[in-house]
Amino acid sequence: MSRAEALRAPAAPRSGRPHPLWTLGLLRSELVTTVRRWRTLALLGVLAAVPVLVGIAVKIETRNGSTAGGGGGEGPAFIAQITNNGLFLVFTALAATLPFFLPMAVGVVAGDAIAGEAGSGTLRYLLVAPAGRTRLLLTKYTTVMAFCVLATLVVAVSALLVGALLFPLGDLTTISGTRISFAEGLGRALLIALAVAASLVGVAALGLFVSTLTNSGIAAMATTVGLLITVQILDQIPQLHALQPYFFSHYWLSFADLMRDPVYWDDLMKNLGLQALYAAVFGSAAWARFTTKDISA
Repeated sequence: MSRAEALRAPAAPRSGRPHPLWTLGLLRSELVTTVRRWRTLALLGVLAAVPVLVGIAVKIETRNGSTAGGGGGEGPAFIAQITNNGLFLVFTALAATLPFFLPMAVGVVAGDAIAGEAGSGTLRYLLVAPAGRTRLLLTKYTTVMAFCVLATLVVAVSALLVGALLFPLGDLTTISGTRISFAEGLGRALLIALAVAASLVGVAALGLFVSTLTNSGIAAMATTVGLLITVQILDQIPQLHALQPYFFSHYWLSFADLMRDPVYWDDLMKNLGLQALYAAVFGSAAWARFTTKDISA
């Protein structure tokens, strides 16, 4: 269903509330439109290429029996274990892409959500339909969240395929030193991927808010990515240790605790709570801005 077809779906009843099929049609249209964009496909291609590059680099580095990362703890988490079990490439790839590549991709999609429509002149066209601004904003945010999951799964699946091709698979050792089966390892890999996707909720809400402040998609995307980089830098300054637990990126790498036995939930729950807080604050700010914004394009 195209966006035009979605808008021609059953109209609002006399109460003024849009028909449920219209809402579902608009959501499907937004999802399809977002995924089909060349920019989105390029971002997903870059994300899929990261595990390939990491896997090949580890394979080349260890072909003479040396240890990945030089044995000094260099490189992303879990990189030293990849040669023993290809499943660790999934964890390594997620650790390598989470600090920048994944949130950058989400920031680009979120920043363009509203501002891109305004810049291309389609925002007023969308608001002519009986959805209302709140429903349209929720549809946009749902689409961005779906992209968070898609982008994370692209990294995980690419890493799993490359790991299976280049390295052995089998039972694996957790951070705590216990052995778990390959099937349980796959289950934990899925949980880690979902935890990483949930870690992007704050960036998605921030990007959506920025997108409501301007009619330029490029400006919104650049601002979101700039804020992302700034927060990452601030999170590394020791003098700001009192503020760092409130930065949305501070607990991102807590997903590694899912590879402990038993699992350490403290930092994971702090991360989820922090992302929910950012989603509530910037989601509310986006709603307040968008519902009162003068739409001239």
